[in-house]
Amino acid sequence: MAASLLLIIVAIFVRWFIIKQLRKLPRGEDNQPRRWINSANNAINLTIVIGLVVIWISELRFLALSIATFVVALVIATREFIQCFIGAFYHASTRTFTIGDWIRVGDHYGEVVNSSWLSTTLWEVDMNSKTYDYTGKSLVIPNNLLVAHTVENLNYMRRYVRHSFNLVREAEHIDFFKIREFMLGQIKKHSASFEDVAARYRSIIETRVGVELIPPEPTVRISTTELGKNMMTITLFCPTKEAVELEQQLTSDFMLYWYEELNKLPSIVTE
Repeated sequence: MAASLLLIIVAIFVRWFIIKQLRKLPRGEDNQPRRWINSANNAINLTIVIGLVVIWISELRFLALSIATFVVALVIATREFIQCFIGAFYHASTRTFTIGDWIRVGDHYGEVVNSSWLSTTLWEVDMNSKTYDYTGKSLVIPNNLLVAHTVENLNYMRRYVRHSFNLVREAEHIDFFKIREFMLGQIKKHSASFEDVAARYRSIIETRVGVELIPPEPTVRISTTELGKNMMTITLFCPTKEAVELEQQLTSDFMLYWYEELNKLPSIVTE
């Protein structure tokens, strides 16, 4: 501090002396003394600045280091918030989803009801048990998950869904492939009321994505479980709100047909 004050005092005195001497010079039409006075002022001011930098350079280095350390600590402390802003900007630029869409973020499914710079709020939809109904829970997802996880837009599933379920029975002496033909007929029967609308809706979805993603017809696949039981996997494209009811109807049809076939077997086989 003393060296800085001494530098400033000496510089001011030198400037005063130089300017005083220059003012004694005769003034001509070219105003040369005024130019020299202005140059002297600028030179002295520059000298003061350079001198202060030289004197304070070590202190400034520590100050800059302290500022850098503070900035790094601030970034680390607010890292999650910064990532949330980045996620919000990424979503805004890519238009991954809008309010009202059904989406999947990581293991979370739901309808988007609100989106801000920090978080996205979902009404949870039960996809895991395939009821496709609201659970009554609200999920507040930090926007950094929009970057860290894959975001799937499931909006088409609000109206129609590719529903799949399994029917498992003991390995009885019953031809499962015969039951398969019966179940295809039952699916056709139960799908008659919405089949045309589902076909048009499926066509719209496939036109948007450019490829055929959804099988055009219901499928019934026969397989076995790890325990050796017979398993029938039924997949159909149906209205989301009717998926559970259709599953129950087809399950009922399967059970009735199964027991009818079981009763036809000789008693020695069924015992």
